[in-house]
Amino acid sequence: MPVATPRNLALVAFAVALATIAGAWAFEIFGGFVPCELCYLQRWPYYIGLPVLALALLAWPRLPRLFKLALIVIATAIFVWSTYLGAYHAGVEWAFWPGPTSCTGLGEAIGFDQLSNLDAQRIVPCDRPQIRIFGLSFAGWNALISAGVTVLLGGAMLGLARAANS
Repeated sequence: MPVATPRNLALVAFAVALATIAGAWAFEIFGGFVPCELCYLQRWPYYIGLPVLALALLAWPRLPRLFKLALIVIATAIFVWSTYLGAYHAGVEWAFWPGPTSCTGLGEAIGFDQLSNLDAQRIVPCDRPQIRIFGLSFAGWNALISAGVTVLLGGAMLGLARAANS
């Protein structure tokens, strides 16, 4: 039995994605890092893609090959989206392009009723990373990790497609 079976590739992709979102939560909960608007947006592909992958992996032995392939294609598309979101946010941080005005300094206007509560408001800028690890921000790492998950899932898709043609 080959080690790089489609199921094993999907399982490794699941483990990497799960470790990534758990790491994001750990940096927030234990490290005190406060996510910005784009950071929260980058979590959605994990919240959607991990259940899709879990469904595929748990039902793998009982699913027809076409359904397995469909679930892996959906998960791959979700992690392509995740790669885009991470790269977009990293580009905002490096000032390659402008980010959303709500978190890059221009922000929305506030009313007089909100002035009394300014101390309770914390706006985390999307264009200034809180930390860089080996030169990359969390967004940069997310882009790379999501691309890796996409490659793993692409390998699983290819393996399922080849098995269907043989």
